Amino acid sequence: MLFKEDLKKIVMLSYLKDDMVEKLIPITDLLTFDEGETVFREKEDADRFYMLRRGKIVLEKRVSDKIAISVGSIKPGYAFGWSAVFADEPLYTSDAVCAEPCEIFSVRGKKIMKLLDEDPAMGYIFTQRLLRLVKSRLDHRTMQFLKAIKNHPDIQSLIKD
Repeated sequence: MLFKEDLKKIVMLSYLKDDMVEKLIPITDLLTFDEGETVFREKEDADRFYMLRRGKIVLEKRVSDKIAISVGSIKPGYAFGWSAVFADEPLYTSDAVCAEPCEIFSVRGKKIMKLLDEDPAMGYIFTQRLLRLVKSRLDHRTMQFLKAIKNHPDIQSLIKD
């Protein structure tokens, strides 16, 4: 059984009022995964929003059938799979793989969107926190991209000149 205190440990939910968090309890599932299990794959229908309770998630992008590149990781208290709450027909943008055994809170995207529509104050707070999450992830990936470009031999030869 889930309790309000469990969900309040999720950073983005910690900003919600207690009565708002209580509305999430009936629509939240607790899922467990073993190390190495995939929570979702890139381009699958994004039907669930996830919040990591315990463990570690690695976000990967596949560059070929044999090669996947880590583009980020999720630690306990943080959310992922936010594509489920952004579009009418959303798709996940990366693979989410358990780097160790995980416990994950999960909410169906349609259910959380209905709840946020019914409670505009909750929707505003949730959306603001989600935007901060997206900005943080975008900033991180921008830094990864710049680092990769800077370390490319052709670019290094330009820098040294």
